Amino acid sequence: MTLKRIVLFFLTLVAILFSGSSLLGSLKEPQFQSELELYQTNIVLLATQWQPSDEEENLQNLKEAILGVKPLEGALKQYQEARTSTETNLEKAQNQLAKLRSQSTDSITSPQSESEISPTINVSSLVEQRKLQQTSNQLQESLAKLDLRIGILQARQGNSSAAIMTWQKLQENLSINPQLRQTSQTLIQIWKESPRLSQGAELLIQDNLKGWFRYSALEKIYQIQQNSEYLNNLKAIEQKAAESALLKLTGIAILPALGGFIGVILLIFTFGQWIIKRQQSLLGQNSDTPWKTPWDGETILQVFVVGFFLMGQLIVPLVLQLLPIPRPAPDIRIQALYVLVSYLLVAFGSLSVLYFSIKQFFPLPQDWFCFRLYDGWLLWGIGGYCAVIPIFIIVSLINQQLWQGQGGSNPLLQIVLESQDNVALLIFFSTAAIAAPLFEEFLFRGFLLPSLTRYFPVWGSILISSFVFAAVHLSLSEVIPLTVLGIVLGVVYSRSRNLLAPMLLHSLWNSGTLLSLFLLGSSTN
Repeated sequence: MTLKRIVLFFLTLVAILFSGSSLLGSLKEPQFQSELELYQTNIVLLATQWQPSDEEENLQNLKEAILGVKPLEGALKQYQEARTSTETNLEKAQNQLAKLRSQSTDSITSPQSESEISPTINVSSLVEQRKLQQTSNQLQESLAKLDLRIGILQARQGNSSAAIMTWQKLQENLSINPQLRQTSQTLIQIWKESPRLSQGAELLIQDNLKGWFRYSALEKIYQIQQNSEYLNNLKAIEQKAAESALLKLTGIAILPALGGFIGVILLIFTFGQWIIKRQQSLLGQNSDTPWKTPWDGETILQVFVVGFFLMGQLIVPLVLQLLPIPRPAPDIRIQALYVLVSYLLVAFGSLSVLYFSIKQFFPLPQDWFCFRLYDGWLLWGIGGYCAVIPIFIIVSLINQQLWQGQGGSNPLLQIVLESQDNVALLIFFSTAAIAAPLFEEFLFRGFLLPSLTRYFPVWGSILISSFVFAAVHLSLSEVIPLTVLGIVLGVVYSRSRNLLAPMLLHSLWNSGTLLSLFLLGSSTN
């Protein structure tokens, strides 16, 4: 065995161990999908306040169709489920923390000499304890914020006694932010039978509640104050916000629904055609035709281990450390630019390793890295996007039940949801909807999938490359949905043999996700 192979074997083991450790570590992190559902619930609540004028009376049915007949009850159920999930995760974190502290205490009190106690283990245990304590604190604050909102939902449905009990339990937790306890006290005062207002009540509501919950509490305050001017102004502002929320919710609901409807028709048609025509069908096209691959598995490992893993996890982070950028970035635009630059550096490094690894095999056989502008790639890309929507929805629903709100998520999604800076959003869009589809499709579909057909059939290569594509995102809860997305991307590429098709599909998918996040975030904020 040559020195190069020994080094490559060692790096492969390191890459597998690192990726496996990161995936397992994400199991303790909250899943973004749970928070996203609450954002959507918030925009639904805000939209419920829209009252059509006499000329718009016919839109009342459309409003009910989008929001449902009893949106407040649905929202309360959603928030209670979120609270149960958060409480379960908090209990797990506290149990793990208690176990680690117990182990640390045992190691200190046991009659071992200091030389027998590994410093590395002690440091590792302390770091893990800090992480768990931070997670526990975050979950406790999340519970408090959920209780504030659950109480308002209960009060708005006429169950003030249940709301007051919810807020009183929140006050018993002395470890949470004092402002949240003060806000709960304010809510108790304004919703009890003989309401009264404390000094700074309005400011507390403004600072600690958003959207529909803020409007609901402020409306109650102005009613107690009998301040008709402020109340009328508030209702006018709320009406405009509700109208905007309803329009955004319509866009969020209708576009995926339309795409999903077209996708169901396409799936029925393509599978029906495949059953009848087999190899002459769209799905049968090139389904059994492997690529002619002149390199072996060593080259594949070299590209991914050296190019993708080493560049992404070691070299590029070291280069970025040299840049005079404060961490964490104080400005959302700097943060967005940092994400884009780091991604471009990883892409450049990976593609450079890919080029020098396969340079000796030039010119490549036919069908490698093809970009044909007049070859039906547009239809393949748009059709694949529509087809993946209903599949992805079903898989995501199953996936949520499987992970119960845990398993981690892409941190970029949370940043986009909470950011309302247009310049930052444009930079994020450049990263997710342009740079990512170009680079990832070139590497995973353009190189990995065809290379694997040297050892596996086309369908097996699609499955393996899709799993690798999902796993490198390093979020356990995203492995199944992203594998499914990768399979559709692989089918589109293997049938069309044109990289423009999966690149378009990938770009449409990421663009749709970013647009939905932006609309949800802007309405809530």
